[in-house]
Amino acid sequence: MEKSEIIIKHGKTLDDSQIKGNVIRFKNNIEPYLYLFPSTIIFAVFVFYPFLKTIYISLFLTDPQGYLSQFVGLKNYIDMFKSTDYLNSIYLTLKFVVMTVPFEMIIAFILSVFANAKLKGIGVFRTLFALPIAISSASAAVIWMLLFNPSIGFINYILSFFGIHGIGWLTDANYGMVSVSIVNVWLNIGINFIFMLGGLQGISRELYESAEIDGANIFVRQIKITIPMLSPTLFFLLVINIINAFQEFGVINIMTQGGPVNSTNVMVYSIYRDAFFNFRFGNAAAESIILFILLLIFTLLQFISGEKKVFYK
Repeated sequence: MEKSEIIIKHGKTLDDSQIKGNVIRFKNNIEPYLYLFPSTIIFAVFVFYPFLKTIYISLFLTDPQGYLSQFVGLKNYIDMFKSTDYLNSIYLTLKFVVMTVPFEMIIAFILSVFANAKLKGIGVFRTLFALPIAISSASAAVIWMLLFNPSIGFINYILSFFGIHGIGWLTDANYGMVSVSIVNVWLNIGINFIFMLGGLQGISRELYESAEIDGANIFVRQIKITIPMLSPTLFFLLVINIINAFQEFGVINIMTQGGPVNSTNVMVYSIYRDAFFNFRFGNAAAESIILFILLLIFTLLQFISGEKKVFYK
């Protein structure tokens, strides 16, 4: 028998067709990983390595230049949970999430239902409702700082007609969190509106027509048809909005810098202040890991409890 016809491998003989089949199977098995390889390298360099490096730094004390000076193990984590300031930053972060996520989703839902109606000139309103998405958080913060100005701000000017004078939106600890929450709700309405409007346009109008014939009013139609059919989009936006709220930094950094009296010192701003003002990079790294764990827990809880109520048609 010629050598080209057989090959000895592990005591078995394979002819040319079997060899060719094995080569094809090997190629099919390895090819997907070759496509994934470039993105895997990018993730390894810009995601996985920084994450592991952050865990490593969180176990050390650092000098003002950021160099590791002393291994302390879990001491940074223990000290964090003994600090009333850090525990307060966790509370403020949760408070910020509660004050922003429900409102930006409810308002966007109402606007999307209105914009989905077949009305003359509705395209103008769709553009206006989506407009905040085109504005950066820095620009929005500057604009709203002028609106919130206690002396010349437009908001206090309007309130003066109702006998309300001189509210220190950015200087009073009672209003600091309210102010940054209003700005974030306004900023996030646009993206929520676009996703919800896209979801609404995918719902068959025959469902609404059938419900209307059966005597269902507009509110019943939204509860019985719109919300169930839009539930995948709503679930997606809920997860994204909560993650974004936990990571809010830009507006707070420009408008309040964590004040007044630490009333807006949320977790991300606390990390920024510990790292770049107090030069406690080990503590800041530990706080980053705690933030990651909290986000992971909240996301998993949402998938466990919320996804069961999502209607995938």
